[in-house]
Amino acid sequence: MRPFPSRDPSLREQRARAHKFCRRYQTEPSKQNSQLVKSLFAHCGKNVIIESGFFCDYGQFITVGDNTFLNINVTCLDGGKVEIGNDCLIGPNVQILTVTHTTDAAARLNKENFVADIHIGDNVWIGAGAILLPGVTVAAGAVIGAGSVVTKSIAANQTVVGNPARPIAHSNPHG
Repeated sequence: MRPFPSRDPSLREQRARAHKFCRRYQTEPSKQNSQLVKSLFAHCGKNVIIESGFFCDYGQFITVGDNTFLNINVTCLDGGKVEIGNDCLIGPNVQILTVTHTTDAAARLNKENFVADIHIGDNVWIGAGAILLPGVTVAAGAVIGAGSVVTKSIAANQTVVGNPARPIAHSNPHG
């Protein structure tokens, strides 16, 4: 975790801009307003679909690869980097949270934020309502079950479910 100066005037201005674009896209989900949201990102690949209800704090810390789909009401609290690979499927109401606060009650009065980047590899499927906490890496080909809370990094091609998310064994219907 590293400190993040969310009260910095330039960051507050960027956050206000991102919130404005996200609200505009939610109330009028047009191609033009989708492009406004994508323009916030550090990088947005080809054939990316972002359904309405998407929300981010800054956008400038987000990269999205090609052919990725973000379903309705995806939230990215992106004080840290959010890197989403190619060919990902991100379900409705998924929360990708790079920001946290201290657990010490007295220190929390200082309103300091801390961030840790989140990395999502290629061809990852994140089920509806999943929550990714700061600092996790989800390696290529992984699956996160609906409603799971990801507190630790996930290996390639691993399926995790639950709170906290834990690996499960599953059979491969194609092999």
